[in-house]
Amino acid sequence: MLLTIAIILLILWALGFFAFHVAGSLIHILLIIGIIVLIWHFVAGRRAV
Repeated sequence: MLLTIAIILLILWALGFFAFHVAGSLIHILLIIGIIVLIWHFVAGRRAV
């Protein structure tokens, strides 16, 4: 679930940054949230195993 959310956020960031040229802080916040969720997924996944 977290991996899916991270991938969706990263795709939205890429679309907003490259396709629509949205130059706002919201796009970069989406990138940061996506990276944090992705890192959290790998850290929490390794502890559960």
